[in-house]
Formats: sequence, C-alpha cells, structure tokens
Amino acid sequence: MLFKLSMSGLKSKLKDYLVLLVGLVISISIFYLFQTLALNRAFIESNSVISQIQFVFHAGSVLLAIITFFYILYANSFLLSLRQKEFGMYMMLGAKKGKITLLMFIETIVIGFVSLVIGIALGIGLSQGIGQLLMKELEFTAGGYHAFYIPSIAVTCIFFLVLFILSAISNSMKLSRVTVLQLVHSDVQAENSFVKGKKTFIIAFLSLILLAIGYAAMVNMTTLQQLGIIISLVTTTSGTYLLFMSVLPLIIKKLKANKKRSEKGINAFTFAQLNFRINSLTKVLATVAMLVALGAGAISVGMAFKNNVMIMVEGFNTYDVVTHNPTVEEKNILADIKFDEKYEYHYKVDDQFVYYTKEELEKQRPIIQTFKDEKSFRKKERVAGELPIGSIVGLEDQQSGLAVPEEWAFALDTIQPYYLYPDHKIKIVDQKMFEDVKGKEGIAIIGKSDDFQAYLKEWKKIDALQQKKYGNDTNMYSKYRSYQDMYGIASGTIFMGFFLGIAFLAMMASCLMFKILSGATKDISRYQMLRKIGVRTSLLTKSIYKELFLVFLFPAIVGITHVLIGMEMFSFILVDPYFRVWLPIVIFIVIYAIYYFITVQLYKGIVLPKTN
Repeated sequence: MLFKLSMSGLKSKLKDYLVLLVGLVISISIFYLFQTLALNRAFIESNSVISQIQFVFHAGSVLLAIITFFYILYANSFLLSLRQKEFGMYMMLGAKKGKITLLMFIETIVIGFVSLVIGIALGIGLSQGIGQLLMKELEFTAGGYHAFYIPSIAVTCIFFLVLFILSAISNSMKLSRVTVLQLVHSDVQAENSFVKGKKTFIIAFLSLILLAIGYAAMVNMTTLQQLGIIISLVTTTSGTYLLFMSVLPLIIKKLKANKKRSEKGINAFTFAQLNFRINSLTKVLATVAMLVALGAGAISVGMAFKNNVMIMVEGFNTYDVVTHNPTVEEKNILADIKFDEKYEYHYKVDDQFVYYTKEELEKQRPIIQTFKDEKSFRKKERVAGELPIGSIVGLEDQQSGLAVPEEWAFALDTIQPYYLYPDHKIKIVDQKMFEDVKGKEGIAIIGKSDDFQAYLKEWKKIDALQQKKYGNDTNMYSKYRSYQDMYGIASGTIFMGFFLGIAFLAMMASCLMFKILSGATKDISRYQMLRKIGVRTSLLTKSIYKELFLVFLFPAIVGITHVLIGMEMFSFILVDPYFRVWLPIVIFIVIYAIYYFITVQLYKGIVLPKTN
C-alpha cells in the first residue's frame, strides 16, 4: 500500500520530479565519466605526463566526490520540500508519522535507483562518445581507457547508493522533527535571513584568508609540491563556500538598499526576489563556482598542454624541415608548401670533412635559437659575424686550426647531414677551395613554413622518404619527429583535460538550472500579482533576465579567478601555462551564456502568466 501511495505521489508531481531526476542523472553520469579515468590504472601508467601528476588527478577525484556528496544531499532534500504539504494533510487525516517517514524513505530510494540506472547508462554512452571524439581529434590512442569499465560501475553504484540511503535517513529525520502545522504551511514559510554584524565580518575575513592561503599554495606549487595540492584543495574550497555565505547576501542587500537603482523600473521587485532567496542560493552558487573552476580549469590545462607542445618544438627546432639531396618526389611535396623562409646549401663530402662555402653561408644566414636565459627560450636571432676560412666545427683549443664561432657552429649543426654524423666534421672553405675538393657533392634544404601544423602530412611523408633513402638506423631527428614525441607524451593529459572539462561544465549547468527551476513554482503567484496590477510583460521579462544574470554572474567571476591563479600550479611542467589562456575562457563564457539563456526561457515558461 505504501509503495502504491509513493508511486501515486511521484506521478502527481512528475514535472517537478523530472527536474530532480535530470539533475541526478547528470551528476551520476559525470561521476562515472571521472571514474573511468581515475580507476583505469593502465591508462594513467601508459601516459607519462599523467603518471607524473597522478596525485593531482586523485585530489580532483576527491574534490568531485565532496561536491557530488553535497549536491546529492541537497537534491534529495528537494523531495521533502515537494511533498511537505501533502504529508501534512495525510497526518491531519490520521496517518502516523512513522508511516509517512517510511513513505518518504521509499520515494527517495526509488528516485535514487532509477536515476542510478539511467545515469550509469548515460555515463557509458558519454564516455564512449566523448572519448572517441577526443581521441579522433587529438589523434590519441588512449591505451588502457575503457568506456564500459566494471570497477567504475561498482564504485559509482556503491557511492551513490550510500548517498541515497543517507539522504533518505536525513529526510526522514527532518520529517520526524517537523510538526503537522509546519508541514501544512510549508509553502508560505520565508527564507532564513543571513547572519549580520560582526559574525558576517569574521566569516568574510576568514574566507579571504583561506583563499589567500590557497592562492599562495598554487603560486608556490614548485616548492610545496604534493603538500601544496592538499593545502590549495582544502583552503580554496572552504574559502569559496564561506565567501558566498557571507559576502554575497551582503552585496544583494546593498543593491536593494541603493535607492537610485531600486527605484528604477521594477528593480525593487528584482532585488527583493534576490534578497528573498539568496540565503538558499549561497551554497549552490559556491558549488557552481568550484565546478566552473574545475571545468574551465581542466579545459585550460588541456589546451595549455596542447599549446606547450608547439612552444617546446619551436624552442628546440627552428626550421620546419631539413632535408638532404631531395628526390623528385620530395621536391614535389616541398613545392606544395608555402615557405616564409627557404635556403639551399651546397656541400661536398670526403673521408674526413663536410665542406661548406663561406660565401653561400654568409649570404643565407640561418636563424638560430638563443639560450641566454629562461625568458628568452623562444627568442630567435639570425646568425651574425663572419666565418673564418679553414675553420672547423667542434675544434678544440689545443688542436691546430680555427674553431667555427659558437653561433655558427649551432646553426651548422642543424644543416649537417644526419647520416654523416658524427664521423665527419664541418669545414668552412671559400668558393675556389670548394671547387678543388674531391668528394661527393650534395645539397641541404632548410625551410620555415607559414604554419607547421598545417603541413603535418607533408612533413611525415618527407621523413618517411628520407628514412627510406638513408636507412632507419640513421640519427635522423626531424622537427616532425620531435613534435610527434612531445605530442605523444602530452596527449594523455590533453585528453583528460578536455574530457573532464566537458564533464564538470555539464554538472555545473545541471546544479544551477536545477536550483533555479526547482523553486520557480513558488514565484508564480508573485508574477501573477504584478501582472494583475498592470506591470507589462516586457518589464517582468527584463526583471527575470536581470535577476538570473546576477545569479549566474557571481560564481562565474569567482570560478574564473580560481582558474587564472590555479594555472600557476602547472608552471613547473609547462613553459608558458598562460599561453592563449583566453581561448578556453571564451569557450567557457559561450557555454555559460547558452546555459543562462536556456534557464531564462525555462523559468519564464513557468512563472510568467499565460496570455491568450
């Protein structure tokens, strides 16, 4: 009987329960997505960069579990708020509180079980879809990664079943302490006001101290290492929650108290709406801020690793291609590439030396990488100075003859045929001496294209043809091979960053939309009242846009601040963690704006009076 009654109750408020169900399903699927990476030891160990920062990954897993824990406890408490008045009516008709408590427990478990089944199924689908898409885009094999992974399913089921049971017990305990009168009039109870006076100041000051400690730990991650991760995780999370609990209600109160703003249009109603609900929003907005930081941060780190590959490759390889004695096929490939700079150098080879002419080298001075200090890592300069005739690269001081200047020696090392290294030294001669040399003549071509990554297929073909011509056992190490090696090392981290970024942003959206829409039914009467006294629908719409914009704005600002400072954590791995950091932030803003407009439209559909 109780089961039938609970099912009947669920059907009666199906529309409201669907909002809850969607939020729970997304939460479960995101948790499963994370576990497919966290528990895939083979995947982590097969990617060297991930294995080096594995502790960071596990810390993120703990943080996700904490956020999910509070989200599920809050979401399931929504079950009680939906049915309080109905339960009060049952008790007035003679139902015992123990039976009502058991009814509530059954409803919570049923909702939890259904959302768990759907969530895991969706998680497997998302893992497969997102995983395959990212692997294709990144050209990453993701060894050891499995979308359908039994340990991940087991952990997800155990974690959420425990959470649902705890939530059911918590809701039952709350229900047992509430009187019948409170249950019947639950829909007219006002929100608790926020703490005032010295207590607010103390909490706000403490939140700023915790955030400062967390930021300092991120900046000094190179020194603190794993301890820094733990400190920043604890202090930044707790500081964010305390900041929203103390400062945000104060900001809204100040906006409401500003007569110039509040008396314009129906701003008084808008700010009153925010002031009325802000106390119940603070924890959710703090959670959203942390999810924004995790989502945008994960994408930023993934893109930073991707960008770092080219920074490192450009740092160690000035020219995109260095090829020797190109065949007709190689020349045809080179002809299809747009070069910003391209030089040809003629040389002769005998038993001891590789000869280059002074005139040709000085006329076509190559660009080299300067390593004066860490800040000039990417600084490139054209070789200066003269080449002494008869000078030899690598000549030691005690040997007779001239040594090639250091900058020229570095440039010639790039041009030197790799199949002659290290048996032959480079010797500089003039044109007349070059003509007198008895040896096999060759040509070296170096070139810098307008976009290295746009011609990856061409570089690959040239490398294959060079290896075929001179043998696979030569000391060939081209820029393309350097790119492949570095990209292979970083690809696992790039994959993980984009994968988790998408997951966190999806969870962020479900949290905020769920909270706003779940309380929308209580606002219907207020908007109906304003419409009846003559307020235009356009003004009500404008008020909704403004109210929800402020709700979305605060967590976005705090979350992006966390991202910008948190990127410093990876400075010990990345050459420039902030290189093009604006791009993932723009991507996040676009996604966040889409969620904002969707939420506004859904909220308008619920609260605005229907017109013929």
